[in-house]
Amino acid sequence: MPARHVFDLARVGAGLTVSAAQARLEAAADGALVVTAPPGTGKTTFVPPLVANLVPGRVLLTQPRRVAVRAAARRIAQLDGSPLGGPVGFTVRGEREVSDATRVEALTPGVLLRRLLADPALEGVDAVVLDEVHERSLDSDLLLGMLAEVRALRDDLLVVAMSATVDAEPIAALLGDATVVDVPSPLHPLAIEYAPMDGPRLDIRGVTRPFLQHVADVTAAARREDDALVFLPSARDVDEVVRLLRERGADALPLHGRLSARDQDRAIRGRGAGEPPRIIVSTALAESSLTVPGVRLVIDAGLSREVRRDRARDMTGLVTVSASRASADQRAGRAARQGPGRAIRLYAQADFARMVPAAPPEIASADLVDGALLLGAWGTPGGEGLALLTPPPPGAMASALAVLRELALVDGDGRPTELGRRIATLPVGVREARALLDGAAELADARAAAEVVAAISDDHRDADADLPRLLRGLRDDRAPGAARWRREATRLARIAGAGAGARRGASAGAAGIVVALARPDWIARRTGEGSRSYLLASGTRAALPEGSALLASEWIAVHDVQRADGRAADGTGAVIRLAAPLSEEEALHVGAPLLVAERSARIDGGRVRVRLERRLGAIVLASTPAAAEPGDVGHAMVAHLRAEGLEALDWTETAAALRGRLALLHRHLGAPWPAVDDDALLDRLDDWLEPDLARMRPDASLRGIDVAGALRRLLPWPEAARIDELAPERLAVPSGSTARIAYPAADDAAGLPVVAVKLQEVFGLARTPRLVGGRVPVLFHLLSPARRPLAVTADLESFWNGPYQDVRKEMRGRYPRHPWPEDPWTAPATAKTNRRLAGG
Repeated sequence: MPARHVFDLARVGAGLTVSAAQARLEAAADGALVVTAPPGTGKTTFVPPLVANLVPGRVLLTQPRRVAVRAAARRIAQLDGSPLGGPVGFTVRGEREVSDATRVEALTPGVLLRRLLADPALEGVDAVVLDEVHERSLDSDLLLGMLAEVRALRDDLLVVAMSATVDAEPIAALLGDATVVDVPSPLHPLAIEYAPMDGPRLDIRGVTRPFLQHVADVTAAARREDDALVFLPSARDVDEVVRLLRERGADALPLHGRLSARDQDRAIRGRGAGEPPRIIVSTALAESSLTVPGVRLVIDAGLSREVRRDRARDMTGLVTVSASRASADQRAGRAARQGPGRAIRLYAQADFARMVPAAPPEIASADLVDGALLLGAWGTPGGEGLALLTPPPPGAMASALAVLRELALVDGDGRPTELGRRIATLPVGVREARALLDGAAELADARAAAEVVAAISDDHRDADADLPRLLRGLRDDRAPGAARWRREATRLARIAGAGAGARRGASAGAAGIVVALARPDWIARRTGEGSRSYLLASGTRAALPEGSALLASEWIAVHDVQRADGRAADGTGAVIRLAAPLSEEEALHVGAPLLVAERSARIDGGRVRVRLERRLGAIVLASTPAAAEPGDVGHAMVAHLRAEGLEALDWTETAAALRGRLALLHRHLGAPWPAVDDDALLDRLDDWLEPDLARMRPDASLRGIDVAGALRRLLPWPEAARIDELAPERLAVPSGSTARIAYPAADDAAGLPVVAVKLQEVFGLARTPRLVGGRVPVLFHLLSPARRPLAVTADLESFWNGPYQDVRKEMRGRYPRHPWPEDPWTAPATAKTNRRLAGG
């Protein structure tokens, strides 16, 4: 057993702001600790070795991205003067540099999550340092909750959460009243300028080309003797601006996750003596996860890539949006960590003021299928009982659990099956893992399945969405990312049960089958000859890019879809980003669980039309007309009502009145009186209208239904016996007659029941009648002898004592044959004329 390595903190922390807090950090490192320090202060470099000197076992350091994991491990090892894989090592998917001597191991949150499932006690680990927790990735949030539970069982485990923001209290509370150590880092003087472009930064396809030209122009004009750091949202944007800058003669280097480790290291290593100033063009990698030394100029596009979920289309993906103010401040601060700096924001100052304060946590909008399986494997199905900074949205979690049940990965309670437990530990997403195992069996070739899964589960893309072409390109050893893809494919093939034997290579057909196995509901069929639009089995429509070779395929298996508008989406609202061709036979074989045969009935021209349909999900395979049968009518009528609304029924005066009475009772008394607004009635069609629909003949009309009789089925018993007492149809008035009560419409929340009656019939009525047990006053429309409105009041006493005299002066000359007494209080209420009152 090698001797325990002790880090020279003076050497490691030389020149780092955070090293000044060494005593406070060592004193607080007991159980749980939250460290807040701005980007560039050195917390990633200094805190893990400090913690390693305090504990006997291994220290795990999480970084949100693979490039940051490698960079952190290399930087600490370099400052320690030791080889990578010695006292300091790292683990990312498909790559591992550790040994028995490793004291600090950097890794991604995803790797640590799966390690926790395999070893919940984390044997041999005495501390976990979670870096960049302010980014609120789904994996980091889950780790915080799980490690809080581990600490309850292992009081010797030190958990350190590090954040670039000062909102540390919720994290400290979740970890059990952790000590918070704030490491301030006053910036050197920082000049902030605004250089917006005339025109939009974004359009339906993402960042506009004119804006990327603007980024390159401003950067080229602003660069000086110091290194510059340019922030853009995506790898594609980064590569384009690098190209534009190189055309201008600048030494521009890209920095994003698609680059090889060597190219990433080149961008973040710092400028050597005698080298010209560099321009590092980066995604959000360099915002807080990585420090690029020597930067004194920051150019910020003010844009970010964030997870967004489109529930209507069942799509989740990264979209380009305006960055948050917190991100903008962190980016600008990168220019003033080592000396006076300058930040140029390529948007207006008013745009900065309109930015959201901070980006939303990923758990609020992510596809939760992977997370739901991890939670089930941890013993907290659906997240129930696990302390999380933000609970998962119930709807998204329910959808995720439904997917897992369809894949036979969890049981009815959300707990993993035997297959689910195996897949939870695999280093790819749930759908890809299922496709890997099923594809290896389906193709009898694990290598072929592994090559497809390695391509779709990593950040490989093809401009024409053509997965077979992408695979052909990755087989070229010179292609970007080819070596990483090959290593991952070999590892996945081993996991799927293949040895390192002969490599057949994934054919175009194999690619389609594996992708379809990952998401059968995204098997798609072209909507028409020559069309770019495809209908997915899920019901979503999406379009292939113009010119894609896949347009020759009637059937395709879709892996990636994104929301889009305009020409790119061909009017579908979505564009396909990666897919593979399928034959119809393959589509029907893989999608067999989605095959249905059913009768569909609809109302057309007032008649019931029936078709026999065979479908793959939403894709109609065959449709033939059939004669309507009695059982078809009810289904067709219900569908018609849901599409056209309740206006398709004949709302007689009696039916409308009953609905108004019930609505008033529900509004003021609640249950058991039912809601009768449109949505409520449509939701409960089976309860009140289904018996009438079931009796209808194919040639019958909805207009023949007794709607009032149907509504009475909703009356609650025994309370229904009081309906005439609480909301009567008519109101007795002092003249001895009764007047109809007009109830407000079901959607009129402020309306009052109205009684229209001749003024003379309510002489002497002082108190306004009230309905619903005294809760609701009647609104009187007092009419002239010609039944024209004279006054509207819900306060008869006030009317008799005031406005009545004005009405009397105006009306007694116009209607002299009718009584207009000076004192309405003592006059007899009547519907008769003066002459009839006198007996003439």
